[in-house]
Amino acid sequence: MPRRLLVLATLCAAGSCVQPEIEAEGLSPYDYALEDGLYGIEKLPYAEPWPDFSIGWQRREELIEATRASLAYLGKPSSKGFFPVGPHDEITHDLMSRSIVRFGEVLASATSAEDFLGALNDDFDVWVARGRSSTGDVFFTGYGTPILDGARQRGGAFQFPLYNAPDDLAKDPKDGTILGRLAADGGIVPYYSAAELRDNHHLDGLELVWLTNPFDAYIAQVQGSAVIRMEDGELFEVGYAGKNGHEYTSIGMILIEEGKIERSELSLQKLRDYFAANPAEAARVLPMNASFVFFQGSAGGPFGCLGQPVTAMHSIATDKEIFPRAAIVYVETRLPDFDINGALVQRPVRFFALDQDRGGAIRSAGRCDVYMGLGDDAMARAGHVSSRGRMYYLFLKH
Repeated sequence: MPRRLLVLATLCAAGSCVQPEIEAEGLSPYDYALEDGLYGIEKLPYAEPWPDFSIGWQRREELIEATRASLAYLGKPSSKGFFPVGPHDEITHDLMSRSIVRFGEVLASATSAEDFLGALNDDFDVWVARGRSSTGDVFFTGYGTPILDGARQRGGAFQFPLYNAPDDLAKDPKDGTILGRLAADGGIVPYYSAAELRDNHHLDGLELVWLTNPFDAYIAQVQGSAVIRMEDGELFEVGYAGKNGHEYTSIGMILIEEGKIERSELSLQKLRDYFAANPAEAARVLPMNASFVFFQGSAGGPFGCLGQPVTAMHSIATDKEIFPRAAIVYVETRLPDFDINGALVQRPVRFFALDQDRGGAIRSAGRCDVYMGLGDDAMARAGHVSSRGRMYYLFLKH
C-alpha cells in the first residue's frame, strides 16, 4: 500500500503501508491505470542521460542483503510463473536472475564509487518507470513495521485482537490473490466485510494476539506486519496471512468529511490522538473501512509479497501487474529525516532498492511505497513520505 493538493499522511490499504490522501484535482493522475498494452517500465530513451548511479556504492552491506532476498525468491521454481514480462516479454526469469547476480558482484568487487559506476555503464541497460500518464513522474509514500504492546491471552488492557486467517478464505494458489469465501456448496462468494466480521463474530476463536487499543490493531492491519512487545519482554513478530478482499476506504478522509479533523492536521499521530481522546469513535469509524487483514506468526520478517524479508530503505512496493518482481531499482525522490532538533524535514535522496513488495492500494505506474524500517522512528518517517520522484530499473545488456 490511495487518491487528492496538499499531501498529508494517513492510512492506506492493508498488506502495505501508511499513505497520503490526494485531492481529486491534485495528484490523482498518479493513480491512473496505464493504457491497454503498456507495461510499467520502458527502456530509457537513448538521448536521455543516465542518473549518477555512483551514490549506490554507499551502504553496500544492506543493499547486498536485499539482493540476496531477491535471488532467494528467484531460486524458487514458482517464481518462473511470473516471467517473462515487459513491453515485449523481453524481461525473462533468466535475465532477471543474471542481472541481480551481476549487480551483487559489482557491489562486492567495486573499489570506489567511480569503479562501481563504470561497471554499471559497461554491463547494464537502464529502464525508467512510466509514472503518471507516462511522464516518468512517480509519487512515493512509505510504510514500516510498528512495535505494539500485546499479550497472548485476553485480559486487563489487552482487549483488541489480531486474527489468524480463517479456513474458508479462498486464495489463488499461484500468487495468493484473495478470491473470496469458500461456500458450503464448494463455490466462492465475496468474503465478509470488516463490519460483518465484527458484528457477527465470524472470527471468534481465531485470535492470535491481543493489543491494548483498536487503533493499534488497525495500524497493524494497514502495515501488514508488526512486532508485538509482550509484558515479559518477548518480541513476537506477526505478518500478513491474507485479507478479506474488500476495497480500502480511508478513515482519515471519513473524519475530514465529517468535520471531525481538519485536512491540514491529518497525520498518523493525529489519528491516534483523535481515537485516544474519543474511544467510542473507534468502534464506529474503523469498520467503515471494509478491508480487513489476517495475521500469522512470522519470525524473520517482515516479509514482502515475494515471501522474502524486506530491507529498510532498500525494498519497495509497486503494482506487481505492471512492474517486474525482484528487480533492481534506483530511486530519486525526497524522504523525511530527523534534524538535529528531532524535527522531521524532507531531504533529497538517491538510493538503490529491490522491487520486493506490493501495496494493496498501489495499482498504477505512478505509485511506489518505500519500506522505512522497524519501530517508532521508522513509523514516524513513513507517515510523512509524500514526494514526487523517478524510478530506474537495471537489466544486463546481454
